[in-house]
Amino acid sequence: MAPPGDVLDRLTSSKQIILVAMALIGFGGLTAQADPPAMPGETAALTPRIQQSDLAGMGMKEMIEHGRRIFSTPFTVVDGLGDGPMDPGDPTSFGGRPTIDDNGVFLRINGLDSQTCNECHSIVSNAERPPLLGIGGVGGVSTNAFFKVTGVDVADKRNNGFAEMDEGRFINPLFLFGSGGVEALGKEMTRELQALKQQAMDDPDTMVPLVTKGVSFGVLSYDGIDFDYSAVDGIDDDLVVKPFGRKGEFATVRGFDSTALQFHLGMQAVELVGQDVDADGDGVVNEITVGELSVLHVHNVTLPRPTEVLRTEPAREGQQLFLDLGCAGCHLPELRTESRYLPLAFPEVDTDPTQNVYLEIDLAKTLARFRRDRNGGVRVPLYSDLKRHDMGPGLAESAGFDLDPLFITARLWGVADTAPYLHDGRATTLTEAILYHGGEAQQARDDFDALTDQDRIKVLEFLRSLQTPRSAAQ
Repeated sequence: MAPPGDVLDRLTSSKQIILVAMALIGFGGLTAQADPPAMPGETAALTPRIQQSDLAGMGMKEMIEHGRRIFSTPFTVVDGLGDGPMDPGDPTSFGGRPTIDDNGVFLRINGLDSQTCNECHSIVSNAERPPLLGIGGVGGVSTNAFFKVTGVDVADKRNNGFAEMDEGRFINPLFLFGSGGVEALGKEMTRELQALKQQAMDDPDTMVPLVTKGVSFGVLSYDGIDFDYSAVDGIDDDLVVKPFGRKGEFATVRGFDSTALQFHLGMQAVELVGQDVDADGDGVVNEITVGELSVLHVHNVTLPRPTEVLRTEPAREGQQLFLDLGCAGCHLPELRTESRYLPLAFPEVDTDPTQNVYLEIDLAKTLARFRRDRNGGVRVPLYSDLKRHDMGPGLAESAGFDLDPLFITARLWGVADTAPYLHDGRATTLTEAILYHGGEAQQARDDFDALTDQDRIKVLEFLRSLQTPRSAAQ
């Protein structure tokens, strides 16, 4: 750490000024607290505040409105935007990250890259001219996240022929449309997989197929002492379906939101760090309350779902080609829920989504307007199996962990409007996206590549019938 005099000389922002006392006494963890910045005339952007108990007196419309307000609020240092003083012992973890040129708030590489959720989720359609903007859409490459990246060899000093990242991931933001149906599917699939796990325990030395909604996650067995997960495929050993995140890392939108707020904005959720705890040492506590995360969750899972436009004859032929090529082996056109009600819980128990439920959302009646089926559930035409697949070395990331070549099957609904494609936006066209496929998708990719030009165009015509909801445009 620089001497105290040097620290004072370098302070330029109000946020740094309020942290100087903490810097002088040493980082020593994140329990020391400073007073919020004194800036007469400035107030918190996040107002009014919402507590979990407030939800009991709210209707669905009011919850959604509060969630939309939070989603679009440009947070400031008064709200707790950014991390506190840098932790010299761990400068990459959330809470103690440095900032670019010591600006006191933003970093860009490894988060601290936004003021609002909507910065990264604002494009409803990139196929329109000009693009349609709204709430909950995709982001362009300029909003890509550099997750856990500690450096980029911009000048290629290592002579790789490319700008190598030091581990980490480069991630293009997805849209949130239809998230309620996706979360409902994941929770129902998880419940069934947990029941199959119990079946394996009740019947030792029997191979139990892990099949839910027609999707196989391998087989599981139990020898009376331990489970054998060696044949489990496309899912973690906890057997929790995690539909959110490019790698399938989060079981619910709430789980994704709490981490995204912390990573991108340095806004820490109470449920992650504790009530009245200044975990990042920035002088602000209770940056995102339980109630605020709840209404944000409600807003995000009630966003409208993508749509399928009336298809031309070439598009219908393209859909058949899509099936014939084997693309639907992973991009399942539709999955159905057993119930049309999505349970929201706090605290969440990923292995048992029925615990601690405080609200049930009717997916057929919200803005998402999912179509009911005859069995009491809803139809979710997402074009995914919600399972991880090996996409081959060409798409493997460099984060340095087992999931590097694995990605959850991309949901194709809305694909007509959401270029660029793939996890990092490297594919600017649908054709490129298909041709980048490898690993488990290599054969389907090769078969597409072998099509006549006319048949390729038909497949693309079909994909362009899968559009985002125009009702989301502002």
